[in-house]
Amino acid sequence: MANENDPFLEHVDQSYRDSIGTIGKDGKRKWVFPTQPKGKYYNARTALSVFYLIVLFGLPFLKYKGHPMFLFNVFERKFILFGTIFWPHDLVIFGLAMIAIVLFIVLFTVAFGRIFCGWICPQTVFMEMVFRKIEYWIDGTSTQQQKLKASPWTAEKIRKRVLKHSVFYGLSFLIANTFLAYIISVDELFKIITEPVSLHYKGLLLLMVFSGVFYFVFAWFREQVCIIACPYGRLQGVMLDKNSIVVAYDYLRGEPRGRINKAVAEPNKGDCIDCGLCVKVCPTAIDIRNGTQLECVNCTACMDACDEVMVKINRPTKLIKYASENALSKVQHKIWNWRTKAYVSVLSILLIALVFLITSRENIETTILRTPGTLYQQIDSTYYSNLFVIKTINKTYHDEKLSIRVIEPKGAIIKMVGNDILVKAESKYDGQFFMEVPSDQIVGQKTKVVIEVLKDGKVIQKVKTGFLGPIYR
Repeated sequence: MANENDPFLEHVDQSYRDSIGTIGKDGKRKWVFPTQPKGKYYNARTALSVFYLIVLFGLPFLKYKGHPMFLFNVFERKFILFGTIFWPHDLVIFGLAMIAIVLFIVLFTVAFGRIFCGWICPQTVFMEMVFRKIEYWIDGTSTQQQKLKASPWTAEKIRKRVLKHSVFYGLSFLIANTFLAYIISVDELFKIITEPVSLHYKGLLLLMVFSGVFYFVFAWFREQVCIIACPYGRLQGVMLDKNSIVVAYDYLRGEPRGRINKAVAEPNKGDCIDCGLCVKVCPTAIDIRNGTQLECVNCTACMDACDEVMVKINRPTKLIKYASENALSKVQHKIWNWRTKAYVSVLSILLIALVFLITSRENIETTILRTPGTLYQQIDSTYYSNLFVIKTINKTYHDEKLSIRVIEPKGAIIKMVGNDILVKAESKYDGQFFMEVPSDQIVGQKTKVVIEVLKDGKVIQKVKTGFLGPIYR
């Protein structure tokens, strides 16, 4: 992320700004064959990816009291997080949670750049740590892959292509099933698998389509997701500043670059020997020495490659490293600046509000309203009556039997229409009841009513509503 006024740019070919590394001069896509990285950062990413994949594929199997710990059933609008059920009525909580997540990503990007993309993003983890490794295993090194692509269709090439793409589609099918388990639960998924196909042919067809989408992404679209489709990559140019930590080339130390000439002393030459390995290992085909670019996902492959070269030529490592523009240009580096302070403040407020909403959230939620379009009825000279609608949502895993009573105004009587209030597990109850209020308790056209909801004789909620009475009172 060098300043355009810096003198080192005189050594850099600026034509790279006119196009992206995966598109040729003819406008056609250039297939990327990155050299397989090796080094401490790649090993750390591999270890993190193994843990990541275990968690991703294992979470659908976790249960709490016989129910999924995590479920995102968008069809039934039912969500379970850490064993707690959330319904559409908890939309405020979900809204705040989504805003908090987005703000956290923005804050993380402002401070630490695009590390999320290189280390945690599912696209990168699956592409670089699963599908790319399988490709190295079947097709060979990057050089062997290029030769295989350019070679005629022989029996060996057909065998490798069939094997690779069969494995790719099989993995895509597994990923699609895993995501389906998050939506409908593992139990329902096993039920679909074990039952006859004729009972679930539509679901199977949809699953095959989603598997095809994953296969298309990892077998063909690949790095184009990060370059073209991902909105986060596009936004990073807005979120990054000179204090953001990114994968960066130390141009003050590396320039002017050039090959080592052992026969001639070159005291003014930089540490970069222009070997090009940082470009060869890049999964998005960029030259990090040109500065921070849209295509860079901070995968650290160039850091490993450069460190290996520096060790071989007996020069200090970290010519390419995690650093900010200010740190590279020897300007004071400040992560804790006004932007991060503002983001942290807003995020803290959101998290406090989110914690309050979650902790104060009721497992049984009741709403009572006077039936729209109805008027009061005069029972006799003593009582007036209104018809009310009661709606109760049970967010627990067991049935609940409830009762209601009026505490204000005094002397009011409730007469249920139909059965008692029995709310099935993970469902809602809709009912009606008449409320009769003594005439001496009616204080006007709308009288305040307070109703208690009880479970096992204990008050679990108080609901306020209004009673319609005669206007003249």
